[in-house]
Amino acid sequence: MRPVLVLLAISAAASAACASGYAESERGKTRVGIVFDIGGKDDRSFNADAWNGVHCAETGRWPDGTDCGKPALNVIVRDVEPGTPVNIEPAMRAFAERHYDLVIGVGFSHAPIIESVAKDYPSVHFAVIDGVSELPNVASLVFKEHEGSYLVGVLAAKATKTGTIGFLGGMDVGLIHRFLGGYEQGARSVNPNVKIIPNYVGVTDSAWNNPGKGKELALAQIAKGADVIFTAAGNSGLGAFDAVEAAGTDARGRATHFVIGVDSNQDMIKPGFVLTSMVKRVHNAVYQIVSDVAAGKFHGGLHVFGLDTDGVGYTVDDDNRGLLTTDALAAAETAKREIIDGEIKVTDAMGQ
Repeated sequence: MRPVLVLLAISAAASAACASGYAESERGKTRVGIVFDIGGKDDRSFNADAWNGVHCAETGRWPDGTDCGKPALNVIVRDVEPGTPVNIEPAMRAFAERHYDLVIGVGFSHAPIIESVAKDYPSVHFAVIDGVSELPNVASLVFKEHEGSYLVGVLAAKATKTGTIGFLGGMDVGLIHRFLGGYEQGARSVNPNVKIIPNYVGVTDSAWNNPGKGKELALAQIAKGADVIFTAAGNSGLGAFDAVEAAGTDARGRATHFVIGVDSNQDMIKPGFVLTSMVKRVHNAVYQIVSDVAAGKFHGGLHVFGLDTDGVGYTVDDDNRGLLTTDALAAAETAKREIIDGEIKVTDAMGQ
């Protein structure tokens, strides 16, 4: 989508009046604009969970229509899927120009863009997920991914039969190194000799949206002996799900290789092949910042979500419960408690 089309899309979706007034349907409501990363809101991962958060805030329901467990707020939400990186800034500026109460950018790559736009619109509140800004009108929603990754590292080391596990990252950047670092530390707490094979899809934004490359890299890791692969690669990570499924099942019908999902619960994508998912509860963070703005309680700066605030974790549900042994779950829960209590210090590759 070209930048001019993004602007037109926002205008059409918002049905917004210019600075002189609001559309009738928006009067008295807090207006929220969200700009996704190029993976889009249907990536079944990071962007999708951000969408869950704003949809819950607007309707009190998840996008599939089920109750999200939180009250609907008096807000109206408009969203843009930019398609390419060059369309992100025009979308944000369009929301800010229309005096939206909150503009949300999804992904660390949005941080410098929000920094630029927020300086030009100091009366507009902004939030960036996984990015950091020191501007007073920007809330930085960040997560302790290394803590959650430590726990799935424990589960991976408990599950592997080969002693070799893989890691599939999206962009080769500090944020994804944080996932890898926690994963390695957790796995080696179980088996100091475990072999870990890391690969990255690329070094540009397209690395988040290339499932074909993700599958190719995952298959290469499997060929080298990896039987559990943790993916932190956005839409590209879905290729790893296809790779473990292609590896097949044993005589009992049990998967021979497993993937670990990321950001949102991905256990249901390939039931039986997904060991667990390392969830970042982005929806909670997004709902909270929308609630703060709606209540007139917005504050800029860091908003940090870790194990102690239920900001990260791992999944156990009907799709994966039979894949996790009692011993593995006990080890992960012990590690969780010790991290929260400060007995285990998980190294943060970004040093924050």
